[in-house]
Amino acid sequence: MIWSKTGHRVTGHIAEKHLTRKARKAVDDLLDGHSLAFASTFADEIKADRSFSMFSPWHYVNYPLNLRYEDSEKSKFGDVVMGIENCKRILTDKTSSKENKVFYLKMLIHLIGDMHQPMHASRGDDRGGNDIQIQWFDEGTNLHRLWDSNLINSYGMTYYELGDELEGSVAKKEIRILQAGTIYDWVDETHQLAAEVYDSIRVGEKLRFKYAYKYNDMLFKQLQKGGFRLAKVLNEIFS
Repeated sequence: MIWSKTGHRVTGHIAEKHLTRKARKAVDDLLDGHSLAFASTFADEIKADRSFSMFSPWHYVNYPLNLRYEDSEKSKFGDVVMGIENCKRILTDKTSSKENKVFYLKMLIHLIGDMHQPMHASRGDDRGGNDIQIQWFDEGTNLHRLWDSNLINSYGMTYYELGDELEGSVAKKEIRILQAGTIYDWVDETHQLAAEVYDSIRVGEKLRFKYAYKYNDMLFKQLQKGGFRLAKVLNEIFS
């Protein structure tokens, strides 16, 4: 599972508002005028085609909660950090074909979003929370799906309503602070939040409004970070 379509579109919508003129032109050319929000779900859509199965491990990374990514054992199949680095390499390579640049731009938009979902930078032994069963109101779910979609969909706002709200509520000075650091800093930051999310529930627990009240701020902050940081990465790539 992944950020819901709403979540990915929120990060794309926020990023769109913070592209430089040069980056905006490059992105428009590659996406044929489509928005980042429109392209943000591409990496999930291609999962229906088995010929793209090699990209599935790019959506997440699992490593022990007490380690930094750089100190952890890397998967031979790749992970979200390796995926992002590959996308950046192809997009900055002047010899890359336009077809390749279009594909890896769409992948990058999605992967930056995934990296900010706490359960996408968590533990491997429970498959990023997929094996931890809980209830969301009267519906059976798991910890991963709770953070992928249950929380954000329960909030009931469209991606552009939520994106506008989250983007407009942050001062320019704070945006620069949120954009600071590297991909490695960002994944470790999300990984630390994963530990908090694991501690936030008990197996089989029935969660309701109280959980959303307590953790929606974390959810919204991660969506904000994903959007602002996506803009930073794209501005650097197309500088």
